[in-house]
Amino acid sequence: MKNETILDDGLQNDLKPGRPRLYKAILVNDDYTPREFVVNVLRAEFRLADEQATKVMSTAHQRGACVVAVFTKDVAEAKVISATDAARRNGFPLLFTSEPEE
Repeated sequence: MKNETILDDGLQNDLKPGRPRLYKAILVNDDYTPREFVVNVLRAEFRLADEQATKVMSTAHQRGACVVAVFTKDVAEAKVISATDAARRNGFPLLFTSEPEE
């Protein structure tokens, strides 16, 4: 017989990887950035179609903010930073933020 030690702590090893927490990328309205520029940023950074980008821009304009899309945390933060940086490079105060989805 082999000399084996069996440890049983009574815990089951049924840990399954869960889904990562999702984050909303949010467009915040401002009264200075031209609407056409906002639509272009939404198309370029978030890959929205023209009609969808226009709808998101209009909703943010009317309500003060609009969820652009939902991503994993890293993707949402990267897109928010990239879109906000694009606005800053062009001299606009356009702002995107991210927050956990509830």
